[in-house]
Amino acid sequence: MKKLLYCFLMFSALSFSAQGKKFFEGGEAQLKNPVEKINLNFSNNIPYVKVNINGKEYNFLFDTGAPTVISTAVYTELGLEKKHKKKVKDSQENKQSQIFTELPEMVVDNVVFKNIGVIVMDFNVAEMNCFKVDGILGANQMAKLFWRINYSENSLEATKDLSKFDLNGYDVTIPFEARAQKTPIVETKVLNNKVELTFDTGFSGRMKVTDNNFDSQKVKKFVETYGSTSVGAYGTGKPTKGYIFRTAELSLGNQIFQNEMITTGNSSLIGNDFFKNFIFVLDWANNKIYMKRIKNDPPKLESFGFGYRFVDNKPVVVLVFQENDFPVKIDDSIISINNVNLDHLNTESACNYMINRVEENATSINVKLKRNGNILDVKLDKREYLK
Repeated sequence: MKKLLYCFLMFSALSFSAQGKKFFEGGEAQLKNPVEKINLNFSNNIPYVKVNINGKEYNFLFDTGAPTVISTAVYTELGLEKKHKKKVKDSQENKQSQIFTELPEMVVDNVVFKNIGVIVMDFNVAEMNCFKVDGILGANQMAKLFWRINYSENSLEATKDLSKFDLNGYDVTIPFEARAQKTPIVETKVLNNKVELTFDTGFSGRMKVTDNNFDSQKVKKFVETYGSTSVGAYGTGKPTKGYIFRTAELSLGNQIFQNEMITTGNSSLIGNDFFKNFIFVLDWANNKIYMKRIKNDPPKLESFGFGYRFVDNKPVVVLVFQENDFPVKIDDSIISINNVNLDHLNTESACNYMINRVEENATSINVKLKRNGNILDVKLDKREYLK
């Protein structure tokens, strides 16, 4: 929970007709070796891979929570044929009509994917531009193979034969249901409510459930928030009241996890802040995920009590913890933090400060804010909540 605001959520909770399901079944994968090692860059709690399309290299998000997506530029350059057009909903409930097509070939190191169904979209959301995301290697493409992922070593392996992966010590087994686009959905219980979580490697956070699964009478400690905690493919959702809380126990597959931290929102997800403590194997043939713990970093909520994102290259407060007399408000413009001027930035500088937060390693900050034309100076100390 180090970075409360930037929990990137791409496509989730998509619904398609039978035609849509058939669309995501197509395609094949070809390997040169029994097990292929694939480039992986796990950065800012998000995994990326380099892919080659038509002789050009691109940076793709490795995202189980989405189908495969290519940019409008690639679609146009290859002169691909539109198969159909449908409205697509992102994790923030925003919708846009997108083209569905078939990509003749994508090469990922020594793995060749042919005739994969893809969605076409522009990657114009500011955060996507900053992370230089050109597309998404999604669940429908991943489902052609078995995958072993170890974020701590930037390790990604693929095979057509599950027996090539030694599963000794993988004591967590989580069954899943694959949706039309092959996204894995895992079941758990939160505060005695059955919850279906999208197993989402495109989500940088830990766990999120929809607001109706929170009950203040059933938790000892919680933090109330207001604003927006995440960004979808088409931007942020509307500011809403939310909660961050701990649950005594939470079951996933054959294991019980104690004292987990959960955020509320408009999607139910489990993401990379949880996955990075494990090596995990994705098995679409048997609809199972196998996990082996490699470290134990209990979730902590350390914060200055607010979150911000860059809008038109300007940092704007989009989330606050609801505390009495808290001096920072939604929509405050941030002029500077610890005397680092964040006003009048160009796109490159705004991206740099979005990724490399001024306050990241600070224990106290001096913030200069602009509100209704007035300049305010605020000093804040970092606190650990929900201890």
